[in-house]
Amino acid sequence: MNKQASEDFLSSHAFFSGMDKSYLDFLANSVTEVQIGEGEVIFHQGDRADKFYLLRQGKVSIQVPALVGPVLEIQILGKDQILGWSWLISPYRWHFMARAVEDSTILEFDGNAILAHCNEDPKFGYELLKRFAALMSERLESARQKMMDQWNPPGFA
Repeated sequence: MNKQASEDFLSSHAFFSGMDKSYLDFLANSVTEVQIGEGEVIFHQGDRADKFYLLRQGKVSIQVPALVGPVLEIQILGKDQILGWSWLISPYRWHFMARAVEDSTILEFDGNAILAHCNEDPKFGYELLKRFAALMSERLESARQKMMDQWNPPGFA
């Protein structure tokens, strides 16, 4: 995907909707399209987080690794969903694991370059932070609900 196609795609995507053209231009320069094979791990819990992703096609499972037994699948993300916010918040480590459920095409954003630009342009940083904060809230609620459904310890709501 070339820069203009990336910028056009981002400007039409709900997550980036209404964002200033200069911000979209910067983001379009910070993205690479990547193919991920079924079963491939995109990131591991605890690893350094320096990217975020947008799924163009395919499905990705967000998981919590278990000490014993199978992993706990928190959520499955699909087309046009954003993956990852840990690149934005210190200590810049992944809190979950992400694995492709099927062959997928993802846009990989350079979190280091974007974070540096956030520091240089606080308005840009605030725009991104507002969008990612809403995403974090949604994902954390989904994780909480899934863990409660799966583990269901007595006395917890």
